[in-house]
Amino acid sequence: MITADDPLPDDLEAAHQLIRELLATLGTQIHLNEELQHQLEQLLRHRFGRKTERVDPAQLLLFAQEILAQAEPAPTPDPSPEPAPRSAPVRSASPKNGHGRKPLPASLPRRPVVHDVPPERLPCPECGTLRQQIGVEVREQLEYIPATLVVLEHRRPKYACPGCKAHVVIAERFAEPIEKGFPGPGLMAHVATSKYADHLPLYRQEGIYQRLGVDISRATMCDWMATAAELLAPIVACMLEKVRQSRVVQNDDTPVPVQDHDGKGTKTGRLWASVGDHDHRYVVYRYTADRSRAGPAGIFKGYEGYLQADAYSACDGLYTSGKIIEVGCMMHARRGFYEARTSDPARSHQALAYISLLYDVERAAKEHEGQGYEAFVAARHALRGARSRPIFDQFHAWLGAEAPKVLPKSPIGEAIGYARNHWTALVRPLEAGFLELDNGACERALKPVALGRKNWLFAGSDKGGETAAVPMSLCTTCKNLGIDPQAYLRDVLERISIHPARRIEELLPDRWQALRQTGATAKD
Repeated sequence: MITADDPLPDDLEAAHQLIRELLATLGTQIHLNEELQHQLEQLLRHRFGRKTERVDPAQLLLFAQEILAQAEPAPTPDPSPEPAPRSAPVRSASPKNGHGRKPLPASLPRRPVVHDVPPERLPCPECGTLRQQIGVEVREQLEYIPATLVVLEHRRPKYACPGCKAHVVIAERFAEPIEKGFPGPGLMAHVATSKYADHLPLYRQEGIYQRLGVDISRATMCDWMATAAELLAPIVACMLEKVRQSRVVQNDDTPVPVQDHDGKGTKTGRLWASVGDHDHRYVVYRYTADRSRAGPAGIFKGYEGYLQADAYSACDGLYTSGKIIEVGCMMHARRGFYEARTSDPARSHQALAYISLLYDVERAAKEHEGQGYEAFVAARHALRGARSRPIFDQFHAWLGAEAPKVLPKSPIGEAIGYARNHWTALVRPLEAGFLELDNGACERALKPVALGRKNWLFAGSDKGGETAAVPMSLCTTCKNLGIDPQAYLRDVLERISIHPARRIEELLPDRWQALRQTGATAKD
């Protein structure tokens, strides 16, 4: 490399060639520096910054106005306009802030605590007559009563003929989650809910039970969860079959550290989340030891319909037959432009403005949700055709115009390349109103996994990952349906061992909820 002390060439052509080489080297160094700066900013944001991808709306205002001006046709002037009387602007009523206490639920048991007047204060100070009660002042106070463990003594009396001294009879054995086991269904449901819904590791639950005076090792509770998962697996398998009946399924995966017994430390497994549509509101998790295409191939075996995912290459084989139609995720496309804001702010904010306008249409469509689901789907489909399609067309034209102007490996170049390569899948929501613009429901379904991963840190084995997927599927589905996971698991674990396999659908969370609301119970 030439240095400042080296003699410069006297020949003009050699000097020009040297300048060209130096400019090429400088361009390479600048590009490398920008790439490293971008990586450093993303690492710092991931480590210390906020995870939400928010942009100041004022930054997008200028771009949005230009896009809207191009998308909307100019209004034709009325040849004979009649001036309308100007009326005073009506001030919209602003929603009141929710100040004050919320009323306590009526379903909570009430325990009256009477604070009466002392007897010596009852006589009237003037005539001495005893004062009579004319009313009562009631103030509600929420109190916490610590949980307790109860030992249930299941007694089965034996009967025999006193004359023959034989013919002993005894009641049939009652249903148990674990035959002759130590835990009752309520305890097993509490352990499962605490770990898979409240993200409380077993070693912490071990300490809680010790404070209650009972020693239950984490290894014992781990065996309980394995047994519970084995009992509940047919319900989750039925949920997966229902998900496969959906018109559209959202799918995504997240890494899970797994203890590696063959080597040292941990390896990386995967938990796949599959979310059904409006008519099949189930969330089903499935564990795989790796991220190969065998994972999604097993989940969507026999499925026909739309699949919304994050353009992972392992899913490409699912679309070759044409029975499964790919739907893209605008959230993933937006993320690339958001991360490129620091390296190319002008182009990044232009793209973000296009995407922001698409989401404005989605928010406008939500105003029709109160009309019923099918009416909402039809209204959203019509609204997208009228407003979203022109925005998509302008966005696609802008991507094609800007692609040759940027470096393909730069942050903005990669964001533009992702959007162009998956454009057919990204515009798929224009085909039907029941399709979503992004994979947000599946992203939310993976949040419990991320929260749990920060607490229980890793799965003990591949078998442990498969075990975790079963109760986690039921807990997440129950929470989405507004069902108490512990109440559901307790009732199901109490009856699952004697429930007929041919009527397993009666134990699905939504069917169970419907039966409870009507005051009925599934037949034993």
